[in-house]
Amino acid sequence: RGGAGAAGMRLPAGVRERVAAVHGGAALPERLRVYDGWADRYEQDVAALEYRAPHLAAASLAFAFPAPPAGARLLDVACGTGLVARELHRRGFRCLHGVDGSEGMLDRARSTGLYQQLRRCVVGREPLPAPAEHYDAVTVVGALGEGQVPSTAVTELLRVTKLGGFLCLTTRSNPSNLRYKAELEAALAELERQGAWQKVLAQEVERWERATSEEESTQGTGYISGVVYIYQKCPVLPLEEG
Repeated sequence: RGGAGAAGMRLPAGVRERVAAVHGGAALPERLRVYDGWADRYEQDVAALEYRAPHLAAASLAFAFPAPPAGARLLDVACGTGLVARELHRRGFRCLHGVDGSEGMLDRARSTGLYQQLRRCVVGREPLPAPAEHYDAVTVVGALGEGQVPSTAVTELLRVTKLGGFLCLTTRSNPSNLRYKAELEAALAELERQGAWQKVLAQEVERWERATSEEESTQGTGYISGVVYIYQKCPVLPLEEG
C-alpha cells in the first residue's frame, strides 16, 4: 500500500498544485482567479482526492434535521460547483440557494439546475445577500480553512439562519490548518457560551480526503482528517403540533 508519501505522490502533480494554490497565502483576488480557472477541472480533481466532505456534511444535516426537508429553505455558502447541492438534493432538500466568490464556480453550479438562486458573494468580506432569519439551514462545506473564509464569518451565517434553524460547517484537521481550526472552534464555543446556538454534533472523520503531501498526512495513512459540526440556532422553537 505504500506510505503517506507514496499516497500523496500518486496524486497528479496538477491536483497537488491547484490545491496548494487555493490554500496558500495569495491575496483574495488572486485566489478567486485560481478558483475561476479551476472550475472546469474541480470535480475531477476532488474525485482524485476522494473528497468526502459534501457527502458527510449532507448526511449529518439530514440526520439532524427534524422537518421534512422538501419545504426547507437552505443556503449553500461557498457552494463551488454544486457538490453539496447534489448530496442535499439526494436527501430530499429542494429549495437550495447558493453563494460563492468565484464566477467560474457559479457558472458550473448553475449548470446543475439544482439551485433556485445563485449569487456572487465573497463571504467574510461582504454580508450575505439575505435578510435576517431567512434560512432553515445554512451549510459551509470545505471553505472554512486557512486562507479561505475567516472564522469571524460565523456570526454572519448565524444572522441569516432562522431561530431553531441548523448550521452545518466543516473544517480540516491537517497540520497546516490546525491554527485556523483552533480559532474556529474558539468562535463556535464563544457563540454557544453566549446562548446564540447549541451544538448538535461535532464529528471527527479520519479519511476526509487524500493528503497532498507527507507532512499533511495523518499518522502515515496518506489521508487527512476533518470534522463536521452541526449547530442549532437558539432559542430552539418547539415542534409544531400535528
